[in-house]
Amino acid sequence: MTAKPKLLLAMRDELPAGFCGAEEWARLEAVTDIISRDAFTDFDTPTGAAALRDADIMLAAWGAPPLTGARLARAPNLKMVAYAAASVRVIAPPPFWQRDILITSAVSAMAVPVAEFTFAAIIMCGKDVFRIRDTHRDQRGTGGFGTRISMDVSHLGNYRRRIGIVGASRIGRLTIEMLVRANFAVAVYDPFLSAEDAAAMGATKMDLHPLLAWSDTVSLHAPVLPETHHMIGAAELALMADNTVLINTARGRLLDHDALLPEVQSGRLRVLIDTPDPEPLPPESPLYDLPNVVLTPHIAGAQGNELRRLADLAITEIERFVTGQPPLFAVRETELDRIA
Repeated sequence: MTAKPKLLLAMRDELPAGFCGAEEWARLEAVTDIISRDAFTDFDTPTGAAALRDADIMLAAWGAPPLTGARLARAPNLKMVAYAAASVRVIAPPPFWQRDILITSAVSAMAVPVAEFTFAAIIMCGKDVFRIRDTHRDQRGTGGFGTRISMDVSHLGNYRRRIGIVGASRIGRLTIEMLVRANFAVAVYDPFLSAEDAAAMGATKMDLHPLLAWSDTVSLHAPVLPETHHMIGAAELALMADNTVLINTARGRLLDHDALLPEVQSGRLRVLIDTPDPEPLPPESPLYDLPNVVLTPHIAGAQGNELRRLADLAITEIERFVTGQPPLFAVRETELDRIA
């Protein structure tokens, strides 16, 4: 009888309980010999080094140590890493790619809650729900239905709202799919996307600057690369019409926050930021107190029971590897210049 491959869990201590219930553990035990249900975050201790030496497969997530050249030299049997999160950049530095090790990502599973959050944010910000909630709380019913907010409301609402998507990533594409089904007008900017592919999704391809000027809401979904750093700066913000909503559930470095500040302090733009720069924002940041700014603490991604979706995909990849099937979402070194 062929021995089952040995599985090592590499992630923050609290994550195995979030990822795995009875069903997930049973699936893993059916195809692997789990070294320990406790997760490892340090491969340089004697215990961690021994586990790494024995591992054939690694189920990894946030908190997993980078697989440097020195660590890989102490992992002679490692053949597969199933990353139960999105970007593999931290765990797979350049030396990793010199070894013939399969690495898969659960980015497709992570994309679902982020796209859902983004779609909901577009709807809610389109009606300025968060500011109206605050005003209504302050007035405590004294403003009356028609005068509950003391501002022009002609820019509010979602009928025929024009949504500009910056980046046709997995999350961007899922968000476009949701918006098209809801009859929004959608444009997309992505230098790697053809006009035909955009049209097939129900969107119109635009260059970045025309898209910013056209949109009622702009949502960022580009990866963080040298060429996308501060891709939304002072010149780009100035192109947006008054009362445009800007949503960032991607990465803070896409947006020049110094350029953003005067635009929101004036009240000209409305923003929802889930991923600021720096993260978290310092306590003295004026963005916390502006009525036209909604800040959330990086919660668009998988939370609570949504972690099980990530585990399901990562375990599926392990099952496929053990049974000789091709991976669903392998990550290749040649793709690193286009992914987060």
